[in-house]
Formats: sequence, structure tokens, C-alpha cells
Amino acid sequence: MGLGINLGNTLESCKVDWIENPTVTQFETAWGSPVITKDIIKGYAECGFGVIRIPVAWSNLMGDNYTIHPDYMARVKQIVDWTLDSGMYAVVNIHYDGGWWTNFPTDKEECMRKYTRVWEQITEAFKDYPDKLMFESLNEEGGWESLWNRWSGSTEGKAESFGLLNEINQKFVDIVRSAGGNNPKRHLLIAGYNTDVELTCDPLYVMPTDSENRCAVSVHYYIPSTFCIIDEDADWGAARSEWGNEADVKELNDNMDLLKTTFIDKGIPVIIGEYGTTTGNKTPEMIRLFLSSVAREAYKRQLCPVLWDTHNHFYDRNQCEFIDEELLRQIMAAKN
Repeated sequence: MGLGINLGNTLESCKVDWIENPTVTQFETAWGSPVITKDIIKGYAECGFGVIRIPVAWSNLMGDNYTIHPDYMARVKQIVDWTLDSGMYAVVNIHYDGGWWTNFPTDKEECMRKYTRVWEQITEAFKDYPDKLMFESLNEEGGWESLWNRWSGSTEGKAESFGLLNEINQKFVDIVRSAGGNNPKRHLLIAGYNTDVELTCDPLYVMPTDSENRCAVSVHYYIPSTFCIIDEDADWGAARSEWGNEADVKELNDNMDLLKTTFIDKGIPVIIGEYGTTTGNKTPEMIRLFLSSVAREAYKRQLCPVLWDTHNHFYDRNQCEFIDEELLRQIMAAKN
């Protein structure tokens, strides 16, 4: 799969309350993206990326019994088609999707019914697609602070929260494997606990049983959060504008080694479904150093890193080209 990139802030845009009766296109462009074209997708392939992760908010246009609007499904299929036609892999998931995931602990039966209905429709729509299309069980919502808060200093509720995610991931595999077409053998991406590296490597996180043994695990890499997530001080931390000291490099290598020994060495592939950084308080050189370091250290351990990107963040969707050519060169050097 090589190196990947996300089609962020696009098909997963949701809660566009300022638009009355929004259309497929209005959802797609609500968070700043232009309408996606075949040339935009082709441009990713020409940059050297081997996979596009396509986050989707399926609830945006949904009718009775959680029925996905055919126009919405058709648009997702069109973008997947363009991705595969360009020679890349595609990963399709259920993303944040308006936040209904928070209700799992209190309304598990109904949430699981919705989850099942959504994946039954996705697997039917894509049943004849080849192996270069992967499904991902969910995004990073798999972990519930209403059950367990990792910062509380207590383990009360921890096993219950992990157990709920494990159950959802097993349900995902069971739905796909029982569907028609190529789904019984399709490669699947299993969301880690909040896609957090440390928590996903916790013994309480259990990969689902899969008769085909074709499941990879998904984590995200925004470490340290004060560098990656914020570009100005927040109440939980002071924003960092620099990265790369001895402690930073050790932390990166330790995390990559942890993923390798926990999963790769046991025959379980790992995809870093998102990694990235804010850019507002950082020099281009610092951004290049962090992103290329993550890509290199992941790739050398046989992990597939997928860059989180939105319009005009790293890739200009209007011009269909990467904005910082040196950054692209340094990221792609990870394959060497």
C-alpha cells in the first residue's frame, strides 16, 4: 500500500445546521473542500500515494430504518471508483458521523442496530469490488469516558469500555464476512481503542476472530498532542512549535517499536490511519521533520502511514498538487 493520505473534511462533514435541506454536494463542501473531481484523485496518485482513506458520515442523508440515501451512496462509490482507477487502494469507514457513538453505553441495542444496518448497506453496495477496497470498522470514537476515563487514575469501567469496542469490532467482521460478493475475503481494518497507540496495545484490546485472518489494526499518530493538535495554548497544554529533541525521537521510536512487537511481529498488519500536525505556529522545516520522521519510522517497521489532510493543508485540491514539494519528497523518501 505504500504511503497514504486522507480525503479529510469532505464526505465526513456533518452537522451543517446552517444549510436548510442540504444536498450531497452541500455536505461535501460544507467544511471547506471543493467538489471532489477525478483529477483531484488522480493527482494524489501522481504525488506517489498508494492509498486514500475516505472518511464518511453516512447519517447525513438517511431515511427510515437507517436507510442511506442512494445519491449519497452513489457519490461515495464514484470517489472509490476514481481511487481504484488511479491504481490506489481505498479505505472506507464510518467516521464521527454526528457523534451517535457516544450513546453506545446507554442505548447499545439501538446503536448496534444502526451500526448493523449501515454496514449491511455498504457491504451490499461494494460487494463486487476487488481487494484494493478495504473497510474500516469505525474512526477514533471507540472508547467511552462515560465508562472509563483514562486520566482518572482508576481502572473502574476500563474493562467494560474495552469490551464494548471489542464487541463492536467483532460485529463488524461478522457482518462483512456474512455478506455477498468479495466480502467474505475482503481485507478489513479494525479500529484501535480511541485509535490511541498505548491503549490499543493494552491487553484488554482484542482483535476480532476472523475466519479469513485478513484483519489489520488502525491507530492514529498525533504524538505529542501539544505539537500535533494545537497551534496555540489550550487549557490542557501549552502549544509546541518545535519537535525533534532526543526525548521526542525516543518517544517516536518507542511507540513504533511497541506497535511492531504487539502486532506486526505477531502477523497483524498495522495502518496508521491518520498522522499529521497543525501548521499555524511551525516553520516548514519543523513540519517536514516531524511528518517525514513519522513516515520513515513507521514504514521501516512495515506500518502503513496515512497522512491526515484537508483542502489546502498539504494538498491543493484546486490545483491538484502538493503544496510543499520538499515535504512531499521527504515523506516519499520513507519508502527508500
